[in-house]
Amino acid sequence: MPGLALVVGLGNPGDRYVGTRHNVGFEVLDALVRRLAADPSRPARIDRLDCRALTGRVRIGETPVLLGKPQTYMNLSGESVKGLIVKHAVPRDRVLVVSDDVALPVGRLRLRPSGSSGGQKGLQSIIDCLGADDFARLRVGIAGDHFRPGEDLADYVLERFSKAERAALAPALSTACEAVETFVTEGIDAAMNRFNRPPETVPAG
Repeated sequence: MPGLALVVGLGNPGDRYVGTRHNVGFEVLDALVRRLAADPSRPARIDRLDCRALTGRVRIGETPVLLGKPQTYMNLSGESVKGLIVKHAVPRDRVLVVSDDVALPVGRLRLRPSGSSGGQKGLQSIIDCLGADDFARLRVGIAGDHFRPGEDLADYVLERFSKAERAALAPALSTACEAVETFVTEGIDAAMNRFNRPPETVPAG
């Protein structure tokens, strides 16, 4: 049987942050749970506190998966993620972190096996705590048509999506779930080959 995989979605806890751009990582995990829970033989919830993260155990294919949503606030995500990796003895090549990315347009997905944080403070916290950047990440674009480089990111990432942006994001969340499942069952190379595609044109409105 395949060993345990860890999938972490980044975000900020609390009602005031629900639906904000910075919480897209949480949204992907919530969408994945809904997708898995559609099969009554695979109950899925993320409601157990472990290493300062809300966690849940699921199975994707034959692989057991630990889902985690750190409750430390974004800038301290690494403390929770490192705790989960150490406690559950998860190899870093079986870890996938889902985060927002202001360098990508809304709904664009990009998978990478390693690399810098790109300025995403949750990813940077994980890199700092692990002392390494060799973990896979799935970035979900959050930059809307009106975003301009140089804009105050601290404010922008805590805004909510417009109605048109939310419509563009909805199918991306479903695709992101497929990407997570592919990573778990086939690995990062297969997921990158399948889901690192050019963005489709989304009608404005």
